Amino acid sequence: MTSLHTTRVRRRRLGVAAAAAGLFATLLTAGPAVATPDPGDSPAARTGLSASQEAAATAAIEDGEIPGVDEIVHSDNITPLANVPKDALKGLNTDLAFQGKYAFAGNYDGFRIYDISNPSSPQTVAQVLCPGSQNDVSVSGNLLFLSTDSSRNDNSCASTTQPATEKSSWEGMKIFDISDKRNPKYVAAVETACGSHTHTLVPKGSNVYIYVSSYSPNEAFPDCQPPHDGISVIKVPRKAPEKAAVVNFPVLFPDGGNPGAPTNPGVSKTTGCHDITVLPSKDLAAGACMGDGLLFSIEDPENPKIIDRVQDNVNFAFWHSATFNQKADKVVFTDELGGGGAATCNKEIGPKRGADGIYDIVGKGDHRKLVFRSYFKIDRPQAATEVCVAHNGSIIPVKGRDLMVQAWYQGGVSVWDFTDSSAPKEIAFFERGPVNLNAVTTAGPWSAYYYNGYIYSNDIAKGFDVLKLDDRRTDPAKRVRMPELNVQTQPDYFDN
Repeated sequence: MTSLHTTRVRRRRLGVAAAAAGLFATLLTAGPAVATPDPGDSPAARTGLSASQEAAATAAIEDGEIPGVDEIVHSDNITPLANVPKDALKGLNTDLAFQGKYAFAGNYDGFRIYDISNPSSPQTVAQVLCPGSQNDVSVSGNLLFLSTDSSRNDNSCASTTQPATEKSSWEGMKIFDISDKRNPKYVAAVETACGSHTHTLVPKGSNVYIYVSSYSPNEAFPDCQPPHDGISVIKVPRKAPEKAAVVNFPVLFPDGGNPGAPTNPGVSKTTGCHDITVLPSKDLAAGACMGDGLLFSIEDPENPKIIDRVQDNVNFAFWHSATFNQKADKVVFTDELGGGGAATCNKEIGPKRGADGIYDIVGKGDHRKLVFRSYFKIDRPQAATEVCVAHNGSIIPVKGRDLMVQAWYQGGVSVWDFTDSSAPKEIAFFERGPVNLNAVTTAGPWSAYYYNGYIYSNDIAKGFDVLKLDDRRTDPAKRVRMPELNVQTQPDYFDN
């Protein structure tokens, strides 16, 4: 275990890192940056800084404007309880899922299972080596699902990288039996077009449906041909997961989706979806699909139906993820400006790019519309070496309020209130200082989720963090207990 400590309260002025922000700002002089996909099999290349940029970052640390290298800072209502560093799995840490007293943590090299019955002292139960980015993970009953979005020579956990131009290459979903948490067993695999960058579970009786999000087709890829204008739907019989198979590929963009540049400079062309969040209790889903945001019905899970579609060709570069509020009358979409590989939390980028977009859902039934209300972005400045952008988060279940915890890579963990869609505000935070001061580095929390009274964060570089949040606005959530949580399959927190 790594000891944690409280440090000074940092100054909250977004402009203080301006002198150190030139590295990425130079890419944005003509408009929003073109987003790139999340990192591949290997971490993003480190980009060096000039001597003047390094000096500016050092000065900002000495002046207390940003934390020192690896220094921990947090608001008074956050208490860091534990950090578990990486162990056998050395790749980038990714997404999280929960079941009972267990947390399941994805990693580019496989996944790790923690016993979190004592949140102050998580214990490793199993580490499964199974390389294949991103290894997004989710669980349902005795089954664990793992996404593979890198071209492999076969579907085994001993596979190696192989060009996507090879017809024999494999990408898709892997399924494990986790009835014995100490000894997960690989039981099935399903190949999907363009792989599985992320996935979302839609439990339905004796079956589990999986919405597989993937993108970036290429005429040179035999198993990832354009147009790729939809999602793969996999049906998994719970009692016979080995029979899992793709049952549909619904087209979500019959017109091809956002064309991107040059029509919309700086905006990603839509060639699929990055992530989908479903709210089964309301038969709703929200899709973050590169250049488009979607609201659709999943009343028939094999045949999702589009209700509304929106674009933001001014401030959004890459629609990355989506989160409903509990009443299902709002959606928070995130913009992954820079593709998770650039420093975007600074004065040059500003408060509206690389941010959250808050949309109200107005109307009824098939006539519902997504109506933009405001942006939210952390206002804590980051060094020019710190990759920082809106990333994965979850609702904090409090009746009558819309509260969310969210990961911001090296911007740390943010807790914020969007009860007023037009005036969101941060109410708590936790972060580490820069990993270094001489190169842009991908690090920080990939996901930060609230589960059964605590915040759990999977830091790309530093490991698994547990945080305690004590605040009168969020304290009622401590009474809400869930038997299982996959954040992209949002539960009805008050119907349990």
